[in-house]
Amino acid sequence: MNISRNFIVIGGLYLLVGIFFGMYMGGSGDHTLAPVHAHINLLGFTLMTVFGLAYRLIPALAGGVLATAHFWLHQIGAFILLVGLFLLMSGTVGEGIGIIFPVAELAVLAGILCWVLNVYKNA
Repeated sequence: MNISRNFIVIGGLYLLVGIFFGMYMGGSGDHTLAPVHAHINLLGFTLMTVFGLAYRLIPALAGGVLATAHFWLHQIGAFILLVGLFLLMSGTVGEGIGIIFPVAELAVLAGILCWVLNVYKNA
């Protein structure tokens, strides 16, 4: 798996989604989904692009279990968090969905811990 490329490509996809959210909000005047837009751009585009560039610039980071765990924990956690936030903020589901947020946040946090440990060991 080319972890650098995967982070950058998926980050680009999140950027497209974030731009569409922004266009929708600007065109409709409805800014209800602004928190979703911000989280998509930060967790999706910005962080994934930074991670991808760092893995590219420091190849020693890209090998091993920590890099793979970081990638998958961030992908799964961020996706669940963003979909859940969209469903909650759009009114599609009620407050009961809130139970998924701690699980998704813990997945992202665990991925970030893998990242920090990997940077400490290999950068």
